[in-house]
Amino acid sequence: MSKIISIGTAVPSHRHKQDDILHFMQHVYAMNETDKRKLKFLYHQSSIDYRHSVIPDYSRGMSDWKFYPHSENLEPFPSLEHRMAWYYKYAAPLSVDSIRDCIANKISHQEITHLITVSCTGMSAPGLDLQVMELMDLPKNIFRTSINFMGCYAAIHALKLADAICNADEDAKVLIVCTELCTLHFQREPTTDNIASSLLFSDGSAAALITSDKNHSKGIHLKKFYSEISTKGKKDMAWELSSTGFLMTLSGYVPNLIEEDFELFTERALQKNNLKKEDITSWCIHPGGKKILEAIHKSLHLAEGSLEDSYDVLKQYGNMSSATILFVLKKIFEKTDSEKDKTIFGAAFGPGLTMETFVATA
Repeated sequence: MSKIISIGTAVPSHRHKQDDILHFMQHVYAMNETDKRKLKFLYHQSSIDYRHSVIPDYSRGMSDWKFYPHSENLEPFPSLEHRMAWYYKYAAPLSVDSIRDCIANKISHQEITHLITVSCTGMSAPGLDLQVMELMDLPKNIFRTSINFMGCYAAIHALKLADAICNADEDAKVLIVCTELCTLHFQREPTTDNIASSLLFSDGSAAALITSDKNHSKGIHLKKFYSEISTKGKKDMAWELSSTGFLMTLSGYVPNLIEEDFELFTERALQKNNLKKEDITSWCIHPGGKKILEAIHKSLHLAEGSLEDSYDVLKQYGNMSSATILFVLKKIFEKTDSEKDKTIFGAAFGPGLTMETFVATA
């Protein structure tokens, strides 16, 4: 059996109020007063107070912009090459910050045997994995792999891989780092998808250290994983490349799909562990947005406050794609000293529409 013995997190230094991002987007979208009021309503209903970004522009006047051009029409609009240059500059140092937070007082960097990097907001070769190795002086013979372009559920996929590694090698010390710079990809056309992306997404990094039970540190024991694809939602959540960055499709129909299917999906996942919904003491749900959390709460008929940790992460950070669920799990992990025999059900969603889950105990 494998277990998570530590989770570390890091965010960029630029912390933007949701209202500041609203004002920036109202300017970018060149909206009339009626549309500005509609956008303001959406932002104020988001349950998000702050979001972090490697880009300082969202809280600054045009003359102080660093990423976007100093022009009313934003021309020349940032190209994919420009966005990837920023990703290459900032993703690795942010990853190292979360890794150091994760392994502090646990192991030295030289003891890491496996490195799994996760991202859907940037890629290159040599990539994030080799950058992290170089910055941290990790062993040159380390096992490394990358999980790319899987979206918000990718952290669970990485945990599944780490679990398999630790079950095969009891001496393995697997380091997962999920780093997303979503705000590099904001677009200027006021489409429904672009508005949803600019409303929700943010930047952040989370790292998790997974070992076998041979390690005597306390931890969250990973039990079972379960995933399903709802093909009827295939076109409602997508992530595609374009010449001006990555384009997110996040249909307003997604919360309806989740509400419709999530109870039966959860029952099937729990059956693999011989568990019932009543056995779950902590719900570690990816806060993809307020409507998604509301849909899950309604679908599972949860008690008030059951998704408190997810709502809190959404409020303080927004949606950081793959890193977000590890932020939620860290909050649950930090409470394990005061609560015994905790059974955790984790779930995240992404393109496909893919739903990934895990069951763990602490």
